[in-house]
Amino acid sequence: MTSADFPAEGRNYQLVVIGAGPGGFDAAIDAASNGLKVALVEKDMLGGTCLNAGCIPTKLYLGATGPIHDLAAQAKVKVASGEISVDMKVLLTRKDRFIGATRKAMGQKLKTLGIDLYQGTAKVSGKGKVEVESPVEKAELEYENLIIAAGSHPTAFPNIAPDGEAVVDSTGFLALDKMPESLLVVGAGFIGLEMAQIASRMGAKVTIVDALDRIAVYEDPEVSKTLHSIFKRSKWNIRTGVKVASVKTVDGQAVLETEDGESITAGKALIAIGRRPNSADLGLENAEIATAGPGYINVNESLEAAPGIYAIGDINGITLLAHAASHQAGYVVRRILGEESGPYAPGPMPSILYGSPETMRVGDMPADLEGKGKVETSSFPLAANPIAQSYASTQGFVKVIWLDGKVKGVTAVGHHVASLTTTSAMIVQEGWTSEDIHKVIFPHPTLDEALLGALKAERKEV
Repeated sequence: MTSADFPAEGRNYQLVVIGAGPGGFDAAIDAASNGLKVALVEKDMLGGTCLNAGCIPTKLYLGATGPIHDLAAQAKVKVASGEISVDMKVLLTRKDRFIGATRKAMGQKLKTLGIDLYQGTAKVSGKGKVEVESPVEKAELEYENLIIAAGSHPTAFPNIAPDGEAVVDSTGFLALDKMPESLLVVGAGFIGLEMAQIASRMGAKVTIVDALDRIAVYEDPEVSKTLHSIFKRSKWNIRTGVKVASVKTVDGQAVLETEDGESITAGKALIAIGRRPNSADLGLENAEIATAGPGYINVNESLEAAPGIYAIGDINGITLLAHAASHQAGYVVRRILGEESGPYAPGPMPSILYGSPETMRVGDMPADLEGKGKVETSSFPLAANPIAQSYASTQGFVKVIWLDGKVKGVTAVGHHVASLTTTSAMIVQEGWTSEDIHKVIFPHPTLDEALLGALKAERKEV
């Protein structure tokens, strides 16, 4: 990095954005496309965690190893046999090249729109001012509006943290050039479950440990139960309700000690126990910005943390998903442009676990609607769907949640159910009733018909 990384002059901006992940990058692009003078500050790499060490590389790995699962499913019904071998080093190289090319394209987009990129650490230094520092240069930027989109980082606790050896976090897992023979995953949320599937497909013996009473605890309990059943069939050792005392490298192996004195050993351990906001050292106190919990920035109904200062994405703690950050970015930019005046209203938020099986969820689940009216559910088994049958992956279901006769939520678990997400979001957004089902033709044969089947199925009151 040289001094040429910082623009030489013109450091007064209509908008300064801190963080170039999905939210920050989209905010900068939207604002510049609408004629605002924009500066984007990023201390690490364009794309943030999602592109570089999260959503995108994980999906590349799941995509590359997906045929292993598909072949295994067909082998179970005795219609195919053989072996698929994935070259981990080649996959790692492909991942790095793809991400590098994407970052390059992002950088070119910034240049095309005239956005000034400052590669350094940002700190709010006073009202209307942000100080940016790189190893060789400092600059003070003046802004009319500020968007903080600094993201989050993996959580670690004393004695339960990556150590640079056999104990890794999600970033370390995605940098492995060889899959261990066994993988111990601490945390049964989406990150842990997706990475465990990658390891399992490549032959690793998987052990999942979580302090909570079920895996994927934020999903509908029936979804969690089905996931547990499917992963058990893949010979995973799933240990819920287990409190971890420590995870350390011992003689090159990862060793977990429970609070009950039990010891579990594996080739590698993945710590996937959540994420924490990157709000420390941002100088928030200089703008009288308040935080809550582990450092989430408090925002009002307009996503403002202080007059003219907005916080979007993981750092505000509302929804820790890349598409949530991007959606918030669009709203804030429109508000700055004077095109929005009302409170932020995201509508039904989609959530997806990728792999085999997949899960999808949009809108409210039965527990969210307790006491709000007549709550009913209707469901359809994937075993009755021809597409799920054709892939020999029939475990799972689609469930529709109704409140007073209107669709309030949809969830599903099983083969490729993520493909139902956008359609489900539209149905929830529109609040379909029984009459609306007949307004759309669902093609045959498709997995979509499982959603149609769930909409038409007999309802049961919760």
